[in-house]
Amino acid sequence: MARWECAIEGDEEVFDRVEDLIVHQATAHDRIECKVCGAVVPDGYFAIRHAFDEHSRAEYVRAYDADAGDVRRRESVKEAIEAEADIREVVDRLENN
Repeated sequence: MARWECAIEGDEEVFDRVEDLIVHQATAHDRIECKVCGAVVPDGYFAIRHAFDEHSRAEYVRAYDADAGDVRRRESVKEAIEAEADIREVVDRLENN
């Protein structure tokens, strides 16, 4: 079973379930402002999802002074999480918090 590390600002907390990681990121860390559109979103997975679902890769690169490696790394994280996570469970848990 994969272990999931938070990794936000050096947070090394590890979770057995990806759903627990996403809930942790959304509740234990400050929200961040998207540098492309100004939306305020939870840091971590939700910020990555917002950036790549709502904006082009070029917008992300310009706004975050990123390069192709940064984009690939975040896309890889997003894909790995979405392959395993029950996002409905995450949303239900966050709504009931």
